[in-house]
Amino acid sequence: MKSLVTGGTGFIGANVVRALLDAGDEVRVLVRKGSNLVNLNGLPVELAEGDVRDPGSIRRAVSGCERVYHVAAVYSFWLKDPELPFRVNVDGTRNVLRAALEEGVERVVYTSSVATLAVPTGETPVTEDAPVDPNRIVGPYKRSKYLAEEVAREYAAAGLPIVIVNPSFPVGRYDIKPTPTGRLIVDFLNRRMPAYMDTGMNVVDAEVVARGHLLAAERGRIGERYILGGENVSMRDLLAILSEITGIPAPRIRIPYAPALAMAYLNAGFCRLTGGTPRMTPETIRLTRHKMYYDPTKAREELGLPQSPARAALEKAVDWFTENGYVRAK
Repeated sequence: MKSLVTGGTGFIGANVVRALLDAGDEVRVLVRKGSNLVNLNGLPVELAEGDVRDPGSIRRAVSGCERVYHVAAVYSFWLKDPELPFRVNVDGTRNVLRAALEEGVERVVYTSSVATLAVPTGETPVTEDAPVDPNRIVGPYKRSKYLAEEVAREYAAAGLPIVIVNPSFPVGRYDIKPTPTGRLIVDFLNRRMPAYMDTGMNVVDAEVVARGHLLAAERGRIGERYILGGENVSMRDLLAILSEITGIPAPRIRIPYAPALAMAYLNAGFCRLTGGTPRMTPETIRLTRHKMYYDPTKAREELGLPQSPARAALEKAVDWFTENGYVRAK
């Protein structure tokens, strides 16, 4: 089996590449010119230079592959160019899926996000079938992922054998940037979290997410989407787990929503003037108004998605960030 992975140099993609190699697949990875290849060091993969925004390079990369795992995306809540997520996440997805359809690949797995699902209310976990109000989708990243998933559905209706997966909040190895969730862990390890907000998230091991991609290719129903999730954990409990793992005291102060939002606007405004990157943005603070809890039952029952406790995933993340120089505090 020969598989193409887009976004294989990133966090989820690097884990998908390793899962495919472990399964015995021949793996081709689409890489942009000048990409950081550290996540692929030492792996027996074929590199195909290209960009999801370049249809010609995508067509060449897809050619000869039986399966395509389209993981590549812009995942950021702070961008100088707010149109970039739409060019990469929406137009880029259309380019990849068009090439896959024209090349007649046997299966495509598209990596979407829980950002495309309904906004949770209270502490009831959201499922794949909960109705979505597009007017409640906030920010360029979430809007672009919603539109990209609509593109995936259009191609499924046109005959492309595509399965959609929606990872929740992965943590673990190879989070080199790191992602917003990984940044939270790094800030904790560096004692940069004097307080917390009353929110929550669904924590899942990145290796489980990668395994979910392969299971979706094998067992997923065409045109369906599957939440690749794990354990729902409040922010207070997540920080308590990190404290147990590391011995670092968890913050005791809880910041109310209104002051946090005001500080986020000030932080964002300052960073726009200085060219810096804010540690919190108005968009990320707005997300904390809801406990981002999700229900992975469908993926567990239909795909056989394995489950592991949040603590095990957090331990992997702590070890990886520590071993790779992200921790400065003593």
